[in-house]
Amino acid sequence: MSLNTLPAVEVITRLDEFDTLIDARSEDEYALDHLPGAINWPTLNNDERRSIGTLYTQVNPFEAKKRGAAIAARNIAEHIEREVIAKPRDWKPLAYCWRGGQRSGALSLILSQIGFRVTLLEGGYKAFRAAVVQDTPRMVKALNWRVISGTTGSGKTRLLQALRGQGAQVVDLEALARHRSSVLGALPGLEQPTQKRFDTLVWETLRQLDPARPVFIESESKKVGNVTVPSALIEAMHQSPCLNLVLSDGERVALLLEDYDFFVRDVESFCERLQVLAAFKGKLLVEGWQAQLRSGEIAPVVQALLTQHYDPTYLASMRRNFSQFEKARVIAPADHSVAAMTELARELISSLV
Repeated sequence: MSLNTLPAVEVITRLDEFDTLIDARSEDEYALDHLPGAINWPTLNNDERRSIGTLYTQVNPFEAKKRGAAIAARNIAEHIEREVIAKPRDWKPLAYCWRGGQRSGALSLILSQIGFRVTLLEGGYKAFRAAVVQDTPRMVKALNWRVISGTTGSGKTRLLQALRGQGAQVVDLEALARHRSSVLGALPGLEQPTQKRFDTLVWETLRQLDPARPVFIESESKKVGNVTVPSALIEAMHQSPCLNLVLSDGERVALLLEDYDFFVRDVESFCERLQVLAAFKGKLLVEGWQAQLRSGEIAPVVQALLTQHYDPTYLASMRRNFSQFEKARVIAPADHSVAAMTELARELISSLV
């Protein structure tokens, strides 16, 4: 038998040493957040966990533990038959549950009895979460940030994607958050991650970066949709050098019509989303925009949104929060196309080498 335990602060530095990370919690717990790359082998599934919990509180703990043990044994047997039979002797898994207790402990004990070298995460997911929160500021501080700024529609996300495609280091917070970080930024059919999941995704991205090379990131606000950017990262962005991406109004409108084509296809959805702006811009102005949209005047409304709402708000925020924005280097692609952004990305990378 070989059963090892490791504290979370050590596990987060050795994740790549394990062949498989096994989350023994229920499906719902796993969906809220989990270790990077972990697979879900519930010792008790959602319904079973609720049922045993009810038995624990309404009858007594002893009865709950007996029933729970029987269910857990059956589930663990199924996991072994489905996933473990073909594993070689030198397979090295790490297992965890909520606090490193009974669920992952039962699974780990059986796997170790088979002869596998199993590691149990001390304190479970709860300890991992605390370690991630503590470790994120350290990693942020070690990195060399370059903030891509620019008014709405200037192509910041396209430039980040082009930079990544050319081999640069990039942190795309909007991609991690599944949101375009504005009043109109929710993406159809995509649910945002939980705050805990977002924090883990950010941490997982940071740990893969090389402190010796610059890291490009967009000038986000503290919130991207419903999730909050780690405060250490926001503070670092506020103090870091900025690159001011500039496009003409016509190019910005064209880019937004491409990136938000779902609004072009579903004008009523666009009108409904604009209703949020009534509190800021006034009911009559928003109703006028909605009327224009319904009559097919989409580009003029997008232009008005830029000049009357997004630009003043963005520029005021940048001047207030980003200490190096006023001396930002201006960068301007030939147009809003992917090809132009790729060429700009090459120039930026060359200038920083």
